Amino acid sequence: MATTHPDADLPNGTNTSASTSPPPSTAHSPHRLGMPFDRRLLLATFTSFSCGSMLGYLNTSRLASLRFRAENAHRLPISQPGWYLYHKSKNYYKLKYGITAGLRSGVYLAAWTSIFFLVEESIDVFRGTWRAGRTFGEMEGISELDIEKVDTGVEKSRDFLSSVVAGMVTGGLWSAWNKFPVLTAARTIRMGLFAGLGYGVFQDGLTWARGKTGGVVNDAESWIYRGAKNRRQSTDTSGELEQQE
Repeated sequence: MATTHPDADLPNGTNTSASTSPPPSTAHSPHRLGMPFDRRLLLATFTSFSCGSMLGYLNTSRLASLRFRAENAHRLPISQPGWYLYHKSKNYYKLKYGITAGLRSGVYLAAWTSIFFLVEESIDVFRGTWRAGRTFGEMEGISELDIEKVDTGVEKSRDFLSSVVAGMVTGGLWSAWNKFPVLTAARTIRMGLFAGLGYGVFQDGLTWARGKTGGVVNDAESWIYRGAKNRRQSTDTSGELEQQE
């Protein structure tokens, strides 16, 4: 009994195995850290929220434990069941204040981290559109610019300069939010400059290392785009063959 290959009936030699998973691409990724902005923002926000919550909980729970101990120093238990209830009450006291302060610290840190990444991406896009031909006389939109030039300009603008400016802007906003004096605000902005510089150089170094070693990048978005383009070309070719017949 003859058997047929499952891909034999597909037109234009289309192979289903090639469409089940994106093929690895050695092309350079145009995104920072090899991730799109929405994924990078989500990862940074989640990481900062987790770190802020953990640090806020540990610090506040330690202080709450000391405060509980000081408030009850005059009535310490004298029996084993009493010590059990004492430590149980102290743990509840720590959780009560630690969880609330931890969540507050996590949200606070995640919000400021999001501001940094939003400013960084906005500067990348602005510099990219400026490279593509945008001027002060045409600031109302980018519909008149070539999309390919905009994409190329944005990709070339993803360097440490945007990270430095984002760090300075974030430091300035932090100083304005806390109403720091001028000297403290200047020191905070300088700290933001060095933090943005370090982070930007790290990103540039990682991008250079990936391009130098020829690292494999699974770009799912480009794979989907290429798959849709191939299917559209296959449909057009099939239509032309039917018209010729």
